[in-house]
Amino acid sequence: MNAVNDRNAGQGLTRALAEQARVLRLDDIPETIRVWARQCVLDYVGCGIAGSSDELAGILLAEMLEQGGREVASVLGRTERLPVASAAIVNGAASHALDFDDVNLAMPGHPSVAILPALLALAEERGSSGAQVMTAFIAGYELECRVGSAIAPGHYDWLGFHSTATVGSFGAAAACAHLLGLDANQFATALGIAATQAAGLKSMFGTMCKPLHAGKAAYHGVMAAKLAARGFTSRTDAIECGQGFARTHSPDFNPDRAFAAPPNGWWIANNLFKYHASCYMTHAAIESARKLREQHRFAPDQVERIAVRIDESCDRICNIPAPATGLEAKFSLRLTTAMGLTGADTSRLSTYSAAVAADPVLIGLRDKVSFDFRTDISNTFTEIELLLRDGTKLTAHHDSGVPATDVARQGTRLEAKFAALAEPILGTAKAARSIAEIGRLESLADIRSIGGGP
Repeated sequence: MNAVNDRNAGQGLTRALAEQARVLRLDDIPETIRVWARQCVLDYVGCGIAGSSDELAGILLAEMLEQGGREVASVLGRTERLPVASAAIVNGAASHALDFDDVNLAMPGHPSVAILPALLALAEERGSSGAQVMTAFIAGYELECRVGSAIAPGHYDWLGFHSTATVGSFGAAAACAHLLGLDANQFATALGIAATQAAGLKSMFGTMCKPLHAGKAAYHGVMAAKLAARGFTSRTDAIECGQGFARTHSPDFNPDRAFAAPPNGWWIANNLFKYHASCYMTHAAIESARKLREQHRFAPDQVERIAVRIDESCDRICNIPAPATGLEAKFSLRLTTAMGLTGADTSRLSTYSAAVAADPVLIGLRDKVSFDFRTDISNTFTEIELLLRDGTKLTAHHDSGVPATDVARQGTRLEAKFAALAEPILGTAKAARSIAEIGRLESLADIRSIGGGP
């Protein structure tokens, strides 16, 4: 651990982060980075539309409708409209319900799902343009990753905070503060209001509370920005001050990391998209298992032992040994490895179910998995060694933490993913229109159409 013990370390960090985000303008953003942003928006909307039919989204929507208020913001995949903060919590939870939304290891967590539910709801209320939304989104995204970097790795790895919920609250607050045009003091105040609300526990993985974390991050962020705009007060050094967010939430606070140059120049250019609808830390194991199956074509009953070499942090994230539900299955390295070995379509939402978790063939393979938890490898790297009954040993490995280099191909994959998620709910024509509208986000005068709505 690399904790900074100097009480004065990081002095001015909150204000500096706020100012960096506040002054960002669309002209400062290269086209290559705008492409990444549009892809993030597309992925978020698709996940939200598909997640809108999840039970937890229905529960939250019913509660928010009962609370009432001004119906100004859309609910993805639905016809109902809600107040801004209510839409933020419902859409945020729905978009994270499937655990299919994007990832950035700098947080580490799910960056877009914390920011966009708040930002888009606020933009609908204000009639903001697509250009304003894009700029605010990138400003919030970059700040979010800088905060996450400053408190890594202990915040998430050791203390058990879910960074999507905690760090995500800062990203949402910054994006909304940018859209509202807050001044320097108001912007830093908004971050302080977000800091005192930020919460979320990794121990809730596998329950409805994990998606709720994303919704709450969006809710906290938009409320922080709106309250700051009204004159609500907060400390403007809330991240770095004594007993502030960083010092109470991490043994590794290092303010210098907040301003380290990101790979590829922007943190958003290190975004990772998911093509398996499960915890991201299971993806390298799934990919390794698929390689073994495709290359060697063995039958499940030929497998004697499955040894998985993986980073030890995964034991605290996604190692539910005997999942009973589809949601628990998304956080079971043993079961998802077995699914990869049998060729299960891990991109299909219906694959994760109680029936799949109870499948005897999968259980047979699941219970043959053993782990070699390591401290000398990346948490996105996995190697699998398979021992067959005839004594043959097979190995494969994969690293799921490498951003795409062919961004155009990534866009094609994301459009296909969006269509698969959205068409069953919107229909083909509306889904195609949504893809097209997001593809020209900066030129939109009105962003309401990007979710497939009227």
